[in-house]
Amino acid sequence: MRKMNRGMITSLGAIGIAQGLKIVTHKVVAGKWDWQQAFTTGGMPSSHSAGVSALAAYVASNKGARHTETALAVVFGAIVMYDAQGIRRHTGEIARLVNDLEDSFMQISGEFPSFEFVEREKELKELLGHQPIEVFAGAAFGTLLGIVAAKIENRERDLEQQKRLPHNGRMSRSDYR
Repeated sequence: MRKMNRGMITSLGAIGIAQGLKIVTHKVVAGKWDWQQAFTTGGMPSSHSAGVSALAAYVASNKGARHTETALAVVFGAIVMYDAQGIRRHTGEIARLVNDLEDSFMQISGEFPSFEFVEREKELKELLGHQPIEVFAGAAFGTLLGIVAAKIENRERDLEQQKRLPHNGRMSRSDYR
């Protein structure tokens, strides 16, 4: 993995694992397994939050909190998480209202034959965003994964440097001459 971008791998891995965890959390909440949850938006935990938090934590662990790359990752992550629990969640709530309104129009159109109403074939998708707890859970999971990935990479780098130095990483008096 030395030639690969571990930050990107960590972030995408966090997204994938969080999507898989949605199957488990759905089982706990609904009482049944639904493999389609791995391919949905919304739900617990937020994979968006997991991905951006993993990236920010990974960069901060490797570069330090004062580095420009850390600032970019944190700001980008904050925007994504705000959007996931704000705008996208509200869009889903509006979709639910529109779907309910369409159901009401169907009932009314049955009572008034002159009222023409054409039903859509497919309802609007309602589960688009996240509740704040889902964003928090995704962020906590992603942060943990990002820190662990950075620690593993740093440990591998330290071991590699020790192999290059004579005497198992310790210098003898003759090495200083």
